[in-house]
Amino acid sequence: MLIIGIDPGISGSICFFEDGKIIDVIEMPTMTDGKKNKKQVNGSQIYNEISSRIKQQEKLNIRIVIEQVSAMPGQGVTSMFNFGQSFGILKGICSAMQLSMYFVRPAKWKKYFGLINSEKDASRTKAIEMFPYFSPQLSKKKDSNKADAILIASFYYETYKFEE
Repeated sequence: MLIIGIDPGISGSICFFEDGKIIDVIEMPTMTDGKKNKKQVNGSQIYNEISSRIKQQEKLNIRIVIEQVSAMPGQGVTSMFNFGQSFGILKGICSAMQLSMYFVRPAKWKKYFGLINSEKDASRTKAIEMFPYFSPQLSKKKDSNKADAILIASFYYETYKFEE
């Protein structure tokens, strides 16, 4: 089964995960928007990235696992709107591709890996521990979003593999 773990948002990532192994992790495809060169999620490129990797797969054997995000205290209205827009684009693309989607709250997957109340970088450390062969791709602090996508996919794999 191919599991596609997604950490949504402009700085998020997408992990392609199969049989307990990381196949690939990409940063969220983005594009510039408007005069101020603000970034937004590039839905067309997300579609291309996913469809190029699932060609041979039957749709029944693909699971999209998206972090279920919500508004957080202290975040600005504009940033929350943009974040929600990214989440909606991802849901729309996966729906249009007729792929099964599952949503997991950050608290649920973080608790599973013992990351509640830990620093953002702790997920990167955890992913390196679990998948040492992938550590070169997680060498920078900014790679914590890649680590989140890996752990989201891994969480689904470890908790749902026996229910299939």
